[in-house]
Amino acid sequence: THYKITLRRSAISLGSKIKGTLVSLGIHRRMQTVYHPHSPEAAGKILRVKELVEVSNVSPDGVRTKLEMRKERMAPRGYKVVGSRRGV
Repeated sequence: THYKITLRRSAISLGSKIKGTLVSLGIHRRMQTVYHPHSPEAAGKILRVKELVEVSNVSPDGVRTKLEMRKERMAPRGYKVVGSRRGV
């Protein structure tokens, strides 16, 4: 299983140790999500920034790569005509 870690609060005014912990987790901006396998090192890093992040457990098939997360956010290509003024 893996940890799904999302940064919810900004670390702008916090110390360099906490910012370094976020960088070591691979988080650089708010609302960014990363996945880490369960390990004592990851659990310790999460505990250091527990006030800033949201953590949930995810099965291995629920882990998304950066490209998969990007594709989920993208709008579908093209456009769809919902209605027209001529056909009223």
